[in-house]
Amino acid sequence: MRTLPESPWSLILAGGDGVRLKSLTRAITGDPRPKQFCPLLDGETLLQRTRRRVDLLTRFDHQAVVVTRAHEEYYRPLLADLAPGRLVAQPDNRGTAAGLLYPLLRIGDLAGDVPLAVFPSDHFVDDDNAFVAAAAVALEAVRVRPDLVVLLGIEADTPETEYGWIEADSRPLPMDSALVFPIRRFWEKPTADVATGLLARGCLWNSFVMVGRVSGFLDLMSAGTPEVMAAFAPLRRALGSSREAYVADRIYATLPSINFSERVLVPSASRLGVVRVKDVEWSDLGNVERVFATIRRNGWHPRWLDQVSLPAAG
Repeated sequence: MRTLPESPWSLILAGGDGVRLKSLTRAITGDPRPKQFCPLLDGETLLQRTRRRVDLLTRFDHQAVVVTRAHEEYYRPLLADLAPGRLVAQPDNRGTAAGLLYPLLRIGDLAGDVPLAVFPSDHFVDDDNAFVAAAAVALEAVRVRPDLVVLLGIEADTPETEYGWIEADSRPLPMDSALVFPIRRFWEKPTADVATGLLARGCLWNSFVMVGRVSGFLDLMSAGTPEVMAAFAPLRRALGSSREAYVADRIYATLPSINFSERVLVPSASRLGVVRVKDVEWSDLGNVERVFATIRRNGWHPRWLDQVSLPAAG
C-alpha cells in the first residue's frame, strides 16, 4: 500500500439495521428503514446530518460511505451524490468489523495509506464545529504517530449503562502537537453501580468516532480478527474489478457477525489513544426515549411528532 501526502479522508458507517428504533422509524415513515435514513430530529436524516459534519473536516472527494445492499431504496440517492467509488455496498450486515474492513480496503485501494476519521451515521451532536475540532486534534496526533488510532471520548454527565466507556490515563502521550491520552481499558455497557463509579472518576463515553491511518486500522484488525482479514484477502485482490461484487457475495455468505469494539478495540486498549471532547452534547440515539429527550432539549417539533406518541418526561 502506497503512502501519499494527501489531505485526510472520512468514512461514514451507514450499514446498520437500526433494530432498536425500528418501531419509531416505521411509525414516522411507514416503512422499515434504519434510523440513519430517517428524519428523526428536525427534518434531516441522521445520515444527512453526519455528512454535513464530515464536510467540515474533509473534501467531498475524500469521503466514503458504507451501506448494506438491503437498504438500497434508502441510500440510492447517494449513488449520484458521492464521488466515484466512494459508496461501498455490503451484501449483508455482518457487524462492525466487516462494516469497517470493506470500506477501509476500498479507501486504501483508491488513495493509499491515508489518515482518515470514522464517523457512525446515527449520532446526535449539538456543536459540529467543536466536535470536528476534536477530530482534527486526533488527526494531528496520527500525523505525529502513524501507528496510533485515536478515539473521541465524550465527557460524561450521567452514569449511562447503555454506552461503552473509556478509562483514560491522567497523563497525556508525549507529543507537543496534540493532547491525546493513553487508554487504560474499556468498559462495555457497565452496570448502574459501575457506571456511577466511572462517572465519578471522570471516565469518558466512547463515541466510536475513530481516527487513524488505513494501515493503523488494518494492523489492529490483523491482531484482533485475523480470520476476518484472511476471509477478505480475495476481495482485496478484486477491488475495482468486475468481479468485486461476486467475490464480496461469496465472502459475506459465510462470514459471522463480529463486533469491532469487542474483538478489536477492547483487547488493543494499550495501543490506542483518546481525545477528550468537552462541552458537546452527544447521543447515539440508541433508544426511543433518548430520541424524544434530544427533541425536547433542543425545542424541535419535527413534522411527524403530532402523529407519534411522546413518552412522558422522566
